[in-house]
Amino acid sequence: MADYVVEFGKDGRRVEPDGRLDAAAFHRNHQAIWAVLAPFLRGKTGDVLEAGSGTGQHIVSFARHAPDIDWWPSDYNDAHLRSIAAWRTDAKLANVHAPQRAKMPGADPHHLLAIFCANVIHIAPWTVAEGLLAGASRALRPDGRLFLYGPFKRDGKHTAVSNAVFDTSLRQQDAEWGVRDIADLEKLAARGGLALID
Repeated sequence: MADYVVEFGKDGRRVEPDGRLDAAAFHRNHQAIWAVLAPFLRGKTGDVLEAGSGTGQHIVSFARHAPDIDWWPSDYNDAHLRSIAAWRTDAKLANVHAPQRAKMPGADPHHLLAIFCANVIHIAPWTVAEGLLAGASRALRPDGRLFLYGPFKRDGKHTAVSNAVFDTSLRQQDAEWGVRDIADLEKLAARGGLALID
């Protein structure tokens, strides 16, 4: 597996007896991500889905900062689901729901305040991005937002040499993976009536 992409729990980092996993990336990026989410969420209530919650550290951290928001973690990996559940139990936060296997909570369309997705669409086939944006267009309420975090290309060019190296390593590992171009995501979003804000 590429040095950049290792499954949580198989990366040599400590696994707590209760199943909590620790992601080095969380420690590097959670404050910067919260700085973007906080202004949008301030003073609001509603449901926020995290698509691909990984270890569960991000959603627990954000739920502490925004207690009036209901946070819905999701993932498809069993070890990640156990870790999310363990972080939820450890945090004892009433506004973090039990993790679900990669699906939208509730049956009502247009009910989510936001969807947050970090470091997913570049380590998955393009069909995952298609599904995420199509689901967001159905699930977000009219004032809702989709937040994507990760490396992106702009107008076909990488924004950093390290991203170009990362992109090459991803494509060597799986030809369907790779750093996505913002222009391609904009076109995909437009199909569902979503538009890039920033």
